Amino acid sequence: MELTIECHQREAGSKARALRRSGLIPANLYGHKGNESISLTVDDKTVQNLLKSAVVNNTLINVNIPELSWNGKALLREVQRHPWKGFPYHLSFFSIASQKSVEVAVRLNFVGEAIGVKQSGGLLDSPLSEVRVQCPPDRIPEVIDVDVTDLAVGGSLAVKDLNIPEGVKIMAEPKQLVVTVLASRVTRKMAEDENQG
Repeated sequence: MELTIECHQREAGSKARALRRSGLIPANLYGHKGNESISLTVDDKTVQNLLKSAVVNNTLINVNIPELSWNGKALLREVQRHPWKGFPYHLSFFSIASQKSVEVAVRLNFVGEAIGVKQSGGLLDSPLSEVRVQCPPDRIPEVIDVDVTDLAVGGSLAVKDLNIPEGVKIMAEPKQLVVTVLASRVTRKMAEDENQG
């Protein structure tokens, strides 16, 4: 998924609190020129809409800065939120225009109903909800689907079993457990009773 937002260059000396009161959220863009960063502002409504769709370190965003005649693809690197009110008060973007590959977190999407859950009353346990991947900026997967349909009780899938798109490399231990089907207490008790009988 790609999103487009318009940012404006922040005036030198402007105070973050005053900007927020006027409906603007401070932001920074990194990586467009080596270690340089640009101080920006983004309209509060634009930020609210962006955060409904964008995932930190995953979603490509077309950032447009009219005053600098700069337009490029960036990742939303960080969202700082107010400690108790929860609203966003600062964003960080990272330009990927010059990057051959980026490292991002991709959510795992569990698909289907495991046989071990459906037929044997097992419990699906998924210790991982996302994995870090390395890939070209234009190949960032939105999600990685994990089909659990064939998993019986005791069955599991590891990182090495994931079906990943071409050009994408998972940055996790291949043997790391992704999902398993555990026997429920009832199922375990039935099995114990059968063994004793």
